[in-house]
Amino acid sequence: MTGPDKIQYSFIVKHVTNFEGLSHDTDGLIYDPQVRRAMAEFAAGGDTLRLEAAAAARAAHKSVERLSTHGSEGRGLSTGAVDILVRLCTLGETGANPGDLARSAGMTPRNATGLVDTLEREGLVRRDPDPGDRRSVVVRITPAGLTWLDKFRAPTQRAMTALFHGFTDTELHQLRHLCLRLVQNQQRIAAHLAATEGSTSA
Repeated sequence: MTGPDKIQYSFIVKHVTNFEGLSHDTDGLIYDPQVRRAMAEFAAGGDTLRLEAAAAARAAHKSVERLSTHGSEGRGLSTGAVDILVRLCTLGETGANPGDLARSAGMTPRNATGLVDTLEREGLVRRDPDPGDRRSVVVRITPAGLTWLDKFRAPTQRAMTALFHGFTDTELHQLRHLCLRLVQNQQRIAAHLAATEGSTSA
C-alpha cells in the first residue's frame, strides 16, 4: 500500500472511535459523531458509510486486541504467541512447520519464527526434525504449553463474555459472518494486486 491509498488508510485509522462520545441515530444504531464529521470532511460530499464502517471495524479490532493483550501479556505472552500456541494445541503431536503456521495465522514467516522462538524459550513448544524434509523442522506443543493454555482458558472465556455482554447468539453469528466477509474481500484484493504487480513487472 503506497501513495494516496496509504494516506487514506492512515486517516481512517487515526480517527478511530472515541468511546466516550458515542451517539444513536434515528434508527437506534450506535455511531461516533466525531468520526462521522471527520469522514464527511475527508469524503468532500461523498458517501461516508463505508468509511465509518471501516473505522468502526478498526475500533472493534482494537477493543478485542486490547482485552486479549491484557490477559495474555499478564501471563508472559503476546496475543500472536497465544494464537500460535492454540493452533499447535489443535494439531497435537502432528505439529506444523513454521511456514504452515505463518500461513494459517496470516503472518509473515519471519514473525511466526520469532513467536516460535519465544514459545520455545518458555518451554511451551519444541522444534523436532522433520522426518520428511531434513532441511525443515516440525513445531509441537509441549506438556507445559498445554498446562499454560489450561490456566489461560477460564480468564479468556470470562473476558470474552464481558466484552460481548448484551449480544444475542444471532448477533454473534452475524458479526462473525460479516467480519469474515471483510477478510474474504481483503484476500481477493490482495490476490488481485499481487497478480497485477506480477504482470506489470514481467
